[in-house]
Order: sequence, then structure tokens, then C-alpha cells
Amino acid sequence: MSHIHTSRVKRASRAYPVVVHEVTKRPRGRPAAAERADVMALATKQFMRGERIDVQAIAADLGLSRATVYRWFGSRERLVGEVLAALGEGVIRDARRYARGSGPRRLLNALDRVNRTLAASMPLRRFLEAERDAALHILTSSAGIVQPRTVAAVRETIEAEQARGNYSSPVDTDTLAYAIVRIAEAFLYNDAVAGIRGDVDRLLEVEALLLHVPAQ
Repeated sequence: MSHIHTSRVKRASRAYPVVVHEVTKRPRGRPAAAERADVMALATKQFMRGERIDVQAIAADLGLSRATVYRWFGSRERLVGEVLAALGEGVIRDARRYARGSGPRRLLNALDRVNRTLAASMPLRRFLEAERDAALHILTSSAGIVQPRTVAAVRETIEAEQARGNYSSPVDTDTLAYAIVRIAEAFLYNDAVAGIRGDVDRLLEVEALLLHVPAQ
């Protein structure tokens, strides 16, 4: 088997903190077959460097056929979605870990940390600039990978605070999490026409209203 160790990818603008598996130099002897995790690792490294995720290059580096990569992931779009979803979940985990306060104040602080990390992410910005239409579809489609997993991670964050007895959602947590994610998508990715793209301060105010807590 290939030797894999866990390391933290270097990040442009110190955004997108996440632990991934990094493929290391294989030992001498009979080469081992690469695994799905190896593909994810190389795809993540390409993304974090601001490069286009290149299935052909990944397959060649790992001694795989492109057909094998597509069998594992279905398409390049779904591979990119898997990478972005995993990175986003890492951002949310870190935000939960370091959030301050309790109850709705803690939730708001966690969400604000997530939003500012994503807004500052150079790899994400380059992805949106280089593959605008495809990037928006991958990031925001409810039929894709990224949005459902992001909603699930936000819902878990809300429910964790409820379990501590510090918060009671005014609506079911699925609906609240979905609303939070959709609004964040508009501010972070979509609505240049409305003049709000990247405006994390106004996004904080809107999310404060959803959580019934002062923004300051």
C-alpha cells in the first residue's frame, strides 16, 4: 500500500483550514495501487495552489486511468464538489471550535468566522474567477455535493448549541440552516448586481436577524 500521512495544506490568505491526506514518495519495491483518498489529496493540493483541478494530471501522477477516477467520482464536477465540501466542513469545524460566547451569540460568531474565512480565500476566489458558471453551480446547487453538506454542517452546529440548552431555534433546524447557507451564498458568491458580494459585515447583520441576536 502507498504510505500516506496527514498534514495541513499550506493555504493562500490563510483560508480554508483543513486536514487532508498527502501522498508521499512511495517506497522501493512493487508499486501499490493508488486509492480514492490519493485522488482527493492531489485534487485538494491543486485547488489550494489556485490551480484548475486536472483529472488527467492527477490520474497520470498516480498511475491511474481517467476511467478509474471517473468511476470513483462520477465526473470532474463531482470531484471538485467533494474537495470543496470537505474543505468547507473543515472551515465550519474550526469555526465551531474557536467561537466565542454561548447560545445565539456563539452561533453568530461561528458563522461570521466561516464567512470571513471564505471571503478571504484566494483559492476560492481564483476558482470563481476562472470557472465562473461551473463554480457557482458546484457551490450552490441543491442537487450537488457542496450545498447539502454545508447545510448539514451548519445544522449540526445549531443543534450542538441546542443540546447544551443555550439556544432554541424558532423554526426547525433544517430550515434555519438552509436559510443561513442560501443567504451566505448570495453575499459570498452570487449577487454582484445587488452590490453585496463579499460584504461580510452586512451578511453578519442579516444572520444576526435570523438568530435574533444583536450583530454587535
